[in-house]
Amino acid sequence: MSFLTTELLTQFDVPGPRYTSYPTADRFVEAFSQVDLKHALEFRTQGIGSTNKPLSLYVHIPFCESLCYYCACHKIITKHHERAAPYLQCLKRETGLYTDAMGVGQSVSQLHLGGGTPTFLSDAELGELMAMIKGSFDLTAGGEYSVEVDPRTVNPERLAFLHMLGFNRLSFGVQDFDLAVQKAVNRIQPAKQVFDLVRSARQLGFDSINVDLIYGLPQQTPTSFERTMQQVTDLRPDRIALYAYAHLPERFKPQRRILAAELPAAAHKIAMLSKSMETLMNVGYVYVGMDHFALPDDALAVAKRQGRLHRNFQGYSTQADCDLIGLGVSAIGRMGATYSQNAKTMDLYVDMLEQGSLPVIKGLTLSRDDMIRRAWIMTIMCQGNVHFESFSESWLIDSKKYFAPELSQLENFQTQGLVDLSASSLQVTPLGWFFVRGVAMVFDKYLQSDRSRTRFSKII
Repeated sequence: MSFLTTELLTQFDVPGPRYTSYPTADRFVEAFSQVDLKHALEFRTQGIGSTNKPLSLYVHIPFCESLCYYCACHKIITKHHERAAPYLQCLKRETGLYTDAMGVGQSVSQLHLGGGTPTFLSDAELGELMAMIKGSFDLTAGGEYSVEVDPRTVNPERLAFLHMLGFNRLSFGVQDFDLAVQKAVNRIQPAKQVFDLVRSARQLGFDSINVDLIYGLPQQTPTSFERTMQQVTDLRPDRIALYAYAHLPERFKPQRRILAAELPAAAHKIAMLSKSMETLMNVGYVYVGMDHFALPDDALAVAKRQGRLHRNFQGYSTQADCDLIGLGVSAIGRMGATYSQNAKTMDLYVDMLEQGSLPVIKGLTLSRDDMIRRAWIMTIMCQGNVHFESFSESWLIDSKKYFAPELSQLENFQTQGLVDLSASSLQVTPLGWFFVRGVAMVFDKYLQSDRSRTRFSKII
């Protein structure tokens, strides 16, 4: 990995969006309401401006039994499992509002249960939730149906139950195998436990197993994280998500329990990233982009190779660009030319549902410029190249003229070997893939006019 110089990594060690959407969620406005979302649902149902592709569903389960200090997700810490039952009733009520607007039986090709900890729910509750979803939507054959799993909350029998319910993909939250690091972030889980669960998942026939890792946590060192990476290569999951820890205690209260003095220095963090990338690619993983790696025969690596990669609020995906319904407190959805976000507090979420209202508190209706830039940025993030003529034909613009100011800003990227800019196309180089967020940021109109970026994680 000698091409990833310290100078280059340091230069791009700056905050920036992850572009799971464009415009990014910090641009959502409270003027957007359930009325706007209902209009978007009506347009889809009537086939106005929609190809009627299958939907994607995201269901947010906010509950966790214990607090992980690094966490920046929306969660509710509780050991009271009885809180799940009324929440499931809320999810049923919210789903009913969508089926009232769109009809029962809309095709769904992608389902993701996230959190929080979805496996906080009992088997009976998970069965009830899936029965409700299957009764409301048509889950298509060959779709991606995934669930996030805290290894501390499952055993082989529970994994078998998840498989029986129809889940074909699992994502295990690991973060780090080092005990000192686990203690520092209040998440202790023995490596053997994870290895045993992954072995069971393979025997059960899950299509893909992902492991989440985080570098930059307290007590981590390049040496300790290298040990974790060696264990991960022995585990050999189908996919690996290698995230950088973003220490933002002013925004996320749990992080205030982390001692800043215990965080690794920037140089050590960069060393962890560089060595981890080298380790993973040396043992055969494909670098999909940003923080995603996959084995060559995994669907995500195949999609990258064939130019079929997509991106949504869960990250890189093999599923074609599609409308997303977000169910649950704080969930985000996308419908046509709109984004929407649900209430972030349980009280408000419940209150809005009891009034018969979709629990939307903010969102955005995209302008034509937003949609053009979304297509451009997602093409960069997923395919790594934009052919000016074909993009111009798709959007009825002169793309070189439309993006002339931004293209002129890529001179420094080209000098450093991160992009190739020709008369016919913009191509992100193999080296540039490691900094693709930086390339995309050039075309973000909102970001370029707002230099206050500390609300974002760093792009490296």
